[in-house]
Amino acid sequence: MKGHLNGWTGMVWKYGLIGGAAAMLAWTSMVCAEEEAALRASEEPAAGGGGVVKKSLLDVYREGGWMMHVLSLCSAGTIAVATYCFSQVSNRRMAPVGLMDSLTGMMQRRDVTNAYELCRSQPCSFSTVLTSALLKVDFERDRANKGSMEQAACETLEQEETRQMLWVNYLNTFATLAPMIGLLGTVVGMIEAFDMLQQKKSRPEDLAGGIGKAMITTAGGLLVGIPAMFFYFFFRNRVMAIVASIQRQATFLIDVLSGEVRLAEAAPVSEDQ
Repeated sequence: MKGHLNGWTGMVWKYGLIGGAAAMLAWTSMVCAEEEAALRASEEPAAGGGGVVKKSLLDVYREGGWMMHVLSLCSAGTIAVATYCFSQVSNRRMAPVGLMDSLTGMMQRRDVTNAYELCRSQPCSFSTVLTSALLKVDFERDRANKGSMEQAACETLEQEETRQMLWVNYLNTFATLAPMIGLLGTVVGMIEAFDMLQQKKSRPEDLAGGIGKAMITTAGGLLVGIPAMFFYFFFRNRVMAIVASIQRQATFLIDVLSGEVRLAEAAPVSEDQ
């Protein structure tokens, strides 16, 4: 079990580093673009009159203040967790179809030992659930101790669902946290604008800084929160669908093993996703 958890932890660190590297690459590209734009602007002759000042993305980022750094961390976390979920939350990872097909024949022959070894050799959510059920097999009892097998499988399935949802819920955390940080930036920006009014500075350029910060942080929070919320619901629904599929498959195999279902009368339930 420790080795299994260490494997998951290592994968999380790997995808976290990938997300962090992507964020650093984006930041480096923005800085280089800003330096290049500044260099070009310094080489151009000053034009007469008051022209429109164009702002780069980095200028907008800087105007948002220190809270934009926090939003950047939320964005990097969202990318890392979403990448991890894309690679792990799938039928291919959690309930391979080939494993189900191999176990069906073993359950029909009541070959519990080989079925157990096969599940142990192919660790996934489905094999973990079935392994816990196979440990309760007792052919001397009625229906091979079916009641205990179903209870063990149900408890293990709940644990697997909780383990998968642990990472999916991080997306919900980012989706909730990012707009709140943006709202905090809005309040700070409005406080700065009112401070200018209190100091008898009511010109538009005096108020623009605080109001601009308020709007930029609000937009930044929504830009991070909306995709995070989308990915949260997307992966939550996927986990629920896969867990329901695993439950049907495990129940079918237990019924075959206990003798309540014969393959001549029913076919295994499997789903591709």
